[in-house]
Amino acid sequence: MTEIAHGTVIVQSGEAVLPRWWRTVDRVTIFCVLTLFAIGILLGFAASPPLAERNGHEPFYYVIRQAAFGGMGLSVMIFVSMIGPVAIRRLGVLGFFAATLALGLLPAFGTDFGQGATRWYSLGFASVQPAEFLKPMFVVFTAWMIAASQEVAGPPGKSVSLFAAVVIVGFLVMQPDFGQAALIIFAWSVVYFVAGAPMLILFAVMGVVALGGAFAYNNSEHVARRIDGFLSNEIDPHTQIGYATDAIRNGGLFGAGLGEGTVRWTLPDAHTDFIIAVAAEEYGVILVFLIIALFATITIRAFFRLIRERDPFIRLAGTGLASLLALQAFINLGVAARLLPAKGMTLPFVSYGGSSIIATGIAVGMLLSFTRSRPQGEIGDILLSRQR
Repeated sequence: MTEIAHGTVIVQSGEAVLPRWWRTVDRVTIFCVLTLFAIGILLGFAASPPLAERNGHEPFYYVIRQAAFGGMGLSVMIFVSMIGPVAIRRLGVLGFFAATLALGLLPAFGTDFGQGATRWYSLGFASVQPAEFLKPMFVVFTAWMIAASQEVAGPPGKSVSLFAAVVIVGFLVMQPDFGQAALIIFAWSVVYFVAGAPMLILFAVMGVVALGGAFAYNNSEHVARRIDGFLSNEIDPHTQIGYATDAIRNGGLFGAGLGEGTVRWTLPDAHTDFIIAVAAEEYGVILVFLIIALFATITIRAFFRLIRERDPFIRLAGTGLASLLALQAFINLGVAARLLPAKGMTLPFVSYGGSSIIATGIAVGMLLSFTRSRPQGEIGDILLSRQR
């Protein structure tokens, strides 16, 4: 039996799939994800009963659903992390086209659930938000296109990926969903930047984003109201930001205690977009710092592992997925702390939401697969294979 050393892991040929996966996967990241999910369930016991009561359900109706969705999301994460990068690339590209089609058909077959934005397909027993599943697939598609463009006689991958990003952003703005559109632009910019993009192009993208923000502000009363509220020196105590700010302030360092928080009774999105306000009020800033540390650990460990990766596609896709996860967490936390304008965005693995937690499970599963320890081969062999 031959053995190939890579880093601190010995990969043995002929080894069974499960032992090989366990020896090569980033177990610290898996532990961080499980901890985040456990925190989400814990906070769900505090945040969801008021909503269940208002909707005529059992007190822990949403906790049970979150546990079910979480079980599916974690199972998908483990399964995807066992798949090789080539298979993930193929599934990601197919998933990208399927999710883009689903996104484009939303105006005809989707629903807004009274939210004013058509973002979901109603299945009766649950709903599906295509944009959540599209984000990781788009990263894989973009990484594949840009990596292929670097090969001899490769396709114009940068132009194709930019065109895809423009189309997706157009669909999202039509809903409207400016937050998800911003994430798509960010994901494309990160992958393009890591691939060695000229800074002039990135500055041009930033300029287009600024113009798009100005257009949204001048043409959407909803966007203008949120930005004006963020820039105002006075906080309306009867808004979600006002309730969240008071909850964070009242929680202090160690919190008011389990079940002692009051924000869950006044904040409509306490179980989703503003779950961090419940965490801060009942358990204090200590728990908030722990959540931040868990997300930071996942992101930083991914970056350090990807630095050693020689395959361009794996390096680009992994960096895009890790950056996307970190940005979504940052936006959710930033909104609750009034560091950013209000934007409906869930906290990965912590907030309630079936589409969010399953799609995030897929994304992290891809990231775990890309960051598994594997034989890299000699750099000369890789360069030679490109020239063939």
